[in-house]
Amino acid sequence: MPTSNSHQGFVHSIETAGAVDGPGIRYILFLSGCPLQCQYCHNPDSRKMKEGTLKTVDEVMSDIKPYISTLKRMKGGVTISGGEPLTQTEFCGAILEQCKALGLHTAIDTSGFHGMDVDGIFLQNTDLVLLDIKSSLPSLYKKITRVDLQPTLDFLHRLSELDKPVWVRFVLIPELTDSEENLRGVAKICASFPNIQRVDLLPFHKMGEYKWKERNLPYALEHISPPDAAAMERARTIFREQGVVAV
Repeated sequence: MPTSNSHQGFVHSIETAGAVDGPGIRYILFLSGCPLQCQYCHNPDSRKMKEGTLKTVDEVMSDIKPYISTLKRMKGGVTISGGEPLTQTEFCGAILEQCKALGLHTAIDTSGFHGMDVDGIFLQNTDLVLLDIKSSLPSLYKKITRVDLQPTLDFLHRLSELDKPVWVRFVLIPELTDSEENLRGVAKICASFPNIQRVDLLPFHKMGEYKWKERNLPYALEHISPPDAAAMERARTIFREQGVVAV
């Protein structure tokens, strides 16, 4: 059943020429609202849904349409990110449906926490899932995010059953996510699912630290520096030992 263009949602921001959130050059729509409270979040201003700008699906699609020819020529598409896009399932799903109707490649960037709440049509209209796995250890995952790991793993199993392409993203944070136990655990998860096409090992950065300070929020990782090249290579080696190439 067609999804209504009158659905409204809260938009945090947009990027019209993204190059790291899926294949090719992409229009990236960042939605507001997130159930996680990640210690290293670089967009803490996107946590509360109603702090975004209220838009209709028609308004969003009107903004996307001038970029369609460029996105197709550059073998890209539209990625819906956040925040957490699955906190606004109907709005997100309607945009995905409209983008697919226009022949655009679609992707969502998600923690997977609400992944079991979306219906089959939503996933049919999603060509790629960028799945953030914060940790393989349930206790550490909860420390980092304040929510449970299991919903993300359940969603990954569901995506595997559908043979839905997945790119896993994992952030390497010194003194937090960089233990050998955690790295081996994440690598084993990635090795277990044939639909995982790519694993991105991302270095922790502090580009969003100023947003925490602007909002008078305590930044728990203030004393942590980004990992150096040796730390990144050590992590890649651990992934390779589990049969996973992390880029």
